[in-house]
Amino acid sequence: MPLIPKSTFSMLFNYHHQGEEWQSDFSKPISLSLPLSAQGPRAWYVAPPKIQPVMENGFVGSIALGGKVNFFEVHMNPHGHGTHTETLGHIDKDQFPISKWQGPFFTHALLVTVSPMLESNGDAVIYWKDIASLVEKYRPQALIIRTLPNGLSKRHHDYSDTNFPYLESEIGGHLNRLGVVHLLVDLPSVDRESDEGKLQCHHAFWGYPENPRYEATISEMIFVEDKISDGLYCLSLQPPSFEMDAAPSRPIIYPTRPLK
Repeated sequence: MPLIPKSTFSMLFNYHHQGEEWQSDFSKPISLSLPLSAQGPRAWYVAPPKIQPVMENGFVGSIALGGKVNFFEVHMNPHGHGTHTETLGHIDKDQFPISKWQGPFFTHALLVTVSPMLESNGDAVIYWKDIASLVEKYRPQALIIRTLPNGLSKRHHDYSDTNFPYLESEIGGHLNRLGVVHLLVDLPSVDRESDEGKLQCHHAFWGYPENPRYEATISEMIFVEDKISDGLYCLSLQPPSFEMDAAPSRPIIYPTRPLK
């Protein structure tokens, strides 16, 4: 595949957060997503996604197979196949869809790296105390959590029936209290894989059902490379307009700095 030359232009984006003006460089994007492919990560016992050319009535949807154009179809599950963003509709009977979500699309984000604590029952848990000081200090609009170890196996791991690490439910409540509207994790879920359907962190983060936050989102199965430093960024989150509670997603972060 030919290399795509990097852009040489500079696009600076100024915004305000907590009474301060910040400037982000949109010419230096950092993707937090994993490609959707048969070799990509998956969870919840789904089979790998199917990506194949349309072949019917003499039509060949693949140039490699003799067709005139590439015309492929995809069979996939947003929650089970790779990086995705979900709305409150994930736990709401009305299934508030991504297509009705109106942002915020650009937010001040904090990236933190944590090591889940291994408990005696075999669970690996991320606790509020592990991230509280940084989140309370910076009061971001978006929180991005990178877990350790951060091996390349995250790019193609099948998380089904692995009891993967998860967030204690109190984290969702504290992020709600602090006004964090986007929560991004490199795990298949913010909740325990098998929790009898309670999804306590989801509920606490979205304030559902008492005070539902329709503007808030959760993105799962992201990937943050080791070379990306912890700290503050500008997050761009613009998932496609699906008529369902979740959609494949490509979160992008950009370097940011305060303007004095």
